[in-house]
Amino acid sequence: MGYVLISRKGCRLCEEAEALLAAQGIAYTFQDVDADENLKKLYTFRVPVLLREGRVLLEGKFTLERLSKKLSL
Repeated sequence: MGYVLISRKGCRLCEEAEALLAAQGIAYTFQDVDADENLKKLYTFRVPVLLREGRVLLEGKFTLERLSKKLSL
């Protein structure tokens, strides 16, 4: 399964989400919300957003508990 993290540079919550994913060994593709007009329309105020197969798993503040719950589905 491929994970995509919709994020933006300079976003504290985004940096925390990246660190949490890295600490858990979760590989993901980074997409900058500000570099794509479609992503910007969908997610600009929702970042960070973690997608799996195009579906939103998490958005906003990521926690280990929320991440674990979503990944165990």
